[in-house]
Amino acid sequence: MNTLLLDITSSTIDWSRAQFALTAIYHWLFVPLTLGLAVIMGIMETRYYKTREPFWRDCAKFWQKLFGINFAMGVATGIILEFEFGTNWSNYSWFVGDIFGAPLAIEGIVAFFMESTFVAVMYFGWKKVSAGFHLASTWLTGLGATISAWWILVANAWMQNPVGCEFNPDTMRNEMVSFFEVAFSPFAVGKFCHTVTSAWIIGAVFTVAVSSWYLLKKREERLALESIKVGAWVGLVASLLAAGTGHLSGEQVAKSQPMKLAAMEALYNGGTDQSLTAIAWVNPFKQPDYQNEEEAPLRIAMPYALSVMATRDIHGYVPGINDILNGYTTPDGKTEPSVAEKMERGRMAIGALAAYRKAVAENADDEIVQQNLAVLRENMPYFGYGYVKDPTQIVPNIPINFWAFRIMVGMGCLFIAFFALILIIVYQNKFKPIAKLWKNRPLAEHKYLHMAAIALVPLAYIASESGWMVAEMGRQPWTIQDMLPTWVAVSDLHSSSVMVTFFIFLILFTTMLAVEINILLKQIKKGPEYSEK
Repeated sequence: MNTLLLDITSSTIDWSRAQFALTAIYHWLFVPLTLGLAVIMGIMETRYYKTREPFWRDCAKFWQKLFGINFAMGVATGIILEFEFGTNWSNYSWFVGDIFGAPLAIEGIVAFFMESTFVAVMYFGWKKVSAGFHLASTWLTGLGATISAWWILVANAWMQNPVGCEFNPDTMRNEMVSFFEVAFSPFAVGKFCHTVTSAWIIGAVFTVAVSSWYLLKKREERLALESIKVGAWVGLVASLLAAGTGHLSGEQVAKSQPMKLAAMEALYNGGTDQSLTAIAWVNPFKQPDYQNEEEAPLRIAMPYALSVMATRDIHGYVPGINDILNGYTTPDGKTEPSVAEKMERGRMAIGALAAYRKAVAENADDEIVQQNLAVLRENMPYFGYGYVKDPTQIVPNIPINFWAFRIMVGMGCLFIAFFALILIIVYQNKFKPIAKLWKNRPLAEHKYLHMAAIALVPLAYIASESGWMVAEMGRQPWTIQDMLPTWVAVSDLHSSSVMVTFFIFLILFTTMLAVEINILLKQIKKGPEYSEK
């Protein structure tokens, strides 16, 4: 890959990013519901296994049908997403394919075959295998989907925090030196735990919403009430876990991607004793003048909270956008060079690489070869900065990151309150003051709560997509953090080709989504099929 000879227009880059974002957004509409419903249907069948009551088997079958509809759509969009790495991002695929391809291959070979094997037993094995084996198949189907998510998120986490690799100047590729570091880096573990628990929230919200619709229609009351209980418990536990894992993810972002954290907080000038912004006025349609502003106006913040989240120290140092651009020194003496210095060192790395390859090709003296190799290795951590033309290019879109982060966190707090409220009503008879508050009204009679549950379904998806917007938009312009900017990673295609396929995919994915929603609604309207005892 000779990136110095690439002549790619900005429109090609923009359309390639837009197409990948479109595919990822649609794909993520299906994945979290798959992971969430896997837990719901597993719990339902576990209840059947313990009680042998046909009602619980019918519940499990009902939620499994909805799981299957969503699962099929998720597979289709996921395959397209993986192909786009080769079609639209071929330079990226060449540069890091040895590393990035490994978790994707494992996901395809191990997890996908695991899912496809046990999903067949789950749907067609009710009267053909023992109850224990069938229960195991149901949980293993969900586990297979979760393992798929693990390897996909490992690949994504590596892009956010590249570890366990080494650049080989002879092959012009980054090569894996430690599979364990790639697969089990703290960044990957944190991302997986936070993403999967947030997916459980969507499954729980969906379950409660469908059940609430039945109660509003005064049908399937027992299934609805029992499903709401299961969904509320899963949702509350998942919401609390998502909050905890989100905090851990914030720590990892502070260490590996300080610019992302600064954009999320609209933190222009950092320092010690930093507070966490609850709300501030950041114009959602315009990049702020961060170089001349002290902080966002109308800011309400929690004292010391950002320092605690980022460093576990109330007096911890957190750099702002200008600190990162200009370079900074922490109170403990750690110095971070300015972006201009990193750009210079990146150009030194690129120049040393070119000189090294030329010396090798011309069979030059070994001392010259080793000198260039030494310069390359010394400056390789800043390789990607060599392609940056202006320091401000590494500042992501502040409004998108700021507001998307607050939507995600705000919705998370709402879900905790919502699921807790449901459980309080369910168990109100154990708390007499609460029972008096609602005049001892049973859950089935809380009409407005059921309507709110249905309204929360799109909000849950908005929160989930907002989280991914922070994860991906926050690391711009990097496809691989500090290593490869988007304009170097993209394929050398004509923008019109990418634009045409963008609209083809838009129509295709929108159609698929409409079809799935239609099938889901028909199945929900039909309701469960009750078997004879």
